[in-house]
Amino acid sequence: MEIDNETLTTDFILLGLWPELSHLVVLICIILLVYLVAVMGNSVLILLIGLDSRLHSPMYFLLSQLSLIDLALISTSVPKMVTNFFSGKRTISQIGCGTQIFLSLTLGIAECLLLTLMSYDRYVAICNPLRYSVIMSHTICTQMVIGSWVGGAVTSLIHTAYAMHFPICRPRKIPHFLCEGMALLKLTCEDISAYVKSVVVSSFLVVLIPLSLILTSYTLIVLAVLRMNSPEGRNKALTTCSSHLCVVSLYFGPAILVYMRPGSSKTPKLNQSLFMFNAILTPMLNPLIYSLRNKDVITALKTIIISRCPQGKLKICT
Repeated sequence: MEIDNETLTTDFILLGLWPELSHLVVLICIILLVYLVAVMGNSVLILLIGLDSRLHSPMYFLLSQLSLIDLALISTSVPKMVTNFFSGKRTISQIGCGTQIFLSLTLGIAECLLLTLMSYDRYVAICNPLRYSVIMSHTICTQMVIGSWVGGAVTSLIHTAYAMHFPICRPRKIPHFLCEGMALLKLTCEDISAYVKSVVVSSFLVVLIPLSLILTSYTLIVLAVLRMNSPEGRNKALTTCSSHLCVVSLYFGPAILVYMRPGSSKTPKLNQSLFMFNAILTPMLNPLIYSLRNKDVITALKTIIISRCPQGKLKICT
């Protein structure tokens, strides 16, 4: 009697992005290109902020941490997805699956918290500029960043441990391009209604509360900007804040639709698209949004390029 190999393994099978598409290789190649652009963009931004002393301020320190999170977030899913596709092996071990859930949740929650702290930084800079250096000291910024990472890791550890402890009673096929908690729990036959409620509560704590704090900060910022007499100062404040608001919209919008939309568990294809936007496209767009609209970053990039170019090739480099 032949024994089914599927019953002897603890590995899961990731079905990937829309396996029914006939030109899936084109989509995978586009995603790989997006990954390379995201890695390059975020790495350059981190290096610029580290190398240029003019960017050694709380705002850019927090921005470098955002780039680090984006770099790690996109790296938790895309390399495995691309490797699985081109190798023809779509499996992921149980430990690998748990690790992927833990990292994606940790980084996602840390980004929510960090974006909230970045809005607070802008609020202090615009509404209380005389005390900015005291309130946003290097020590306090470091504590903020550590708090974001620790908060994300602790919350993620609880959810990951809870999701992974359920026994699997269905074929170990996950209809997703990465291991995701709710997709994994569809393979169990046990009642997960309590866990679903805990996800809603957690989403309220790590999505809606930070978003409300961000909106409050920007409401106060807009009121302060409207009272400014200098058009130049008003424009500079709005330019800086608009980049951050754009990133907030890109990140929080899909997160709310995935975790807080009624009946979201019944639309796996839409959820997968929203996950792809959050975990793949947003990490690529964030450094572009901040660098293309930021004169300080562009100036720092030009300075680094000029300093690295030989004197005779200066015109070519610039």
